[in-house]
Formats: sequence, structure tokens, C-alpha cells
Amino acid sequence: MVDKAISARQTQWLRGVLDLAVLALLAEEGEGYGYTLLQRLAEAGLPDMKAGTLYPLLNRLAADGLLRAEWRAGEGGPGRKYFALTDEGRAALVELGPRWIEFANNSIRLVQRGVQE
Repeated sequence: MVDKAISARQTQWLRGVLDLAVLALLAEEGEGYGYTLLQRLAEAGLPDMKAGTLYPLLNRLAADGLLRAEWRAGEGGPGRKYFALTDEGRAALVELGPRWIEFANNSIRLVQRGVQE
């Protein structure tokens, strides 16, 4: 039961940062599609992301005007939906990124105090 509770907590942490993590990856990469974004998130230390979580998020960010989406024909396979930051998405990352960093640092300091006791 404890493992299940820990997993649920970690899922909540991920939901809290996932929007900004995706925006940050796309700011670095320029563009990407779901599978490559899943790989990059895992490489960045956010493993076990499910496509069923990522794809609705990408579509929501696009609907909110933060991402641009474009279908492209696949080479020898199915087409892919590529995503890239819009100017509004970049502005959101610039504004919210530092706020998240401050929040995360404050949270780390608080949790460290509790762990070190």
C-alpha cells in the first residue's frame, strides 16, 4: 500500500511541473512530437511518463495558444503531429519558469529541514 501511495504522490509532483517541462523542452529543441518528447522527458529525469498523460497535455497547450501543432506525413510510416512554441508559449515559459524555480527551491529547503531532523 505504501508503494502505491508513493507512486500517487510522485504523479502529483509530475503534474505540477509537466506544462513547464514540455515548454522548456520545446524551447530547447525547437519542435518535437509526442514520442520524442517522452524520450526527452525520461532523459531529463522524469521517467515513466505515459503517452495518455502527455498527448492530452500537448493538445491542451495547443488549444491554449502556447503551442503550434502541425501534422506531417511520415516517411514510410504514419504521419506525426509536431509541436512548437508560439510567442505566447515562450512568454509563458519566461514568466512562469522563474516562479516555478523559486517555488521548487523553497519546497526543497522546507522538505530538507524535515528530513534532516
